[in-house]
Amino acid sequence: MPNPWTVHRGANHRRSEVPHLENNRIKVVAKNREAYHAYFVIEEFEAGISLAGTEVKSIRQGHVNLKESFAHVKDGEVLVESMHISPYEQGNIFNTDPMRPKKLLLHKAEIRKLQQLVQRKGYTLIPLQLYLKDGRVKLELGVCMGKQLHDKRAAAADQAAKMEAARAVRNQRAE
Repeated sequence: MPNPWTVHRGANHRRSEVPHLENNRIKVVAKNREAYHAYFVIEEFEAGISLAGTEVKSIRQGHVNLKESFAHVKDGEVLVESMHISPYEQGNIFNTDPMRPKKLLLHKAEIRKLQQLVQRKGYTLIPLQLYLKDGRVKLELGVCMGKQLHDKRAAAADQAAKMEAARAVRNQRAE
């Protein structure tokens, strides 16, 4: 005899209709495209970020800028500098300084690993993107190495070749 407490969803059931699975989507709020142009991304880390309530509301509206932002390890904490979060319009006295350093939430082992990479090999910590995951603000932090001018030219040439090949395939299909 089947269990009377189970819910039969039928053949037309889609996973997106399940309420607790619907929140698992990731919504990218801001992306640092310039970082991919100026740096080689060696490794990526997902980190939580410590924010005030009005900052979270402003991020949900998309009022954040990652250009020229960077992170560094100081006193066993990872801080993001130069990340601009615009003040929330209805925030009144609870708004904070838009350029204040924001603390990243990482495990101690991850912080130690980042510190060793930055000190020994001369890598830089660059925020790559800011997104909402399960309703929480997350930051993708990249361990990066700067590109030389000839590397940037080679990357631009590769990108142009890929676009040209895709265009040729598209045009051939249309004929």
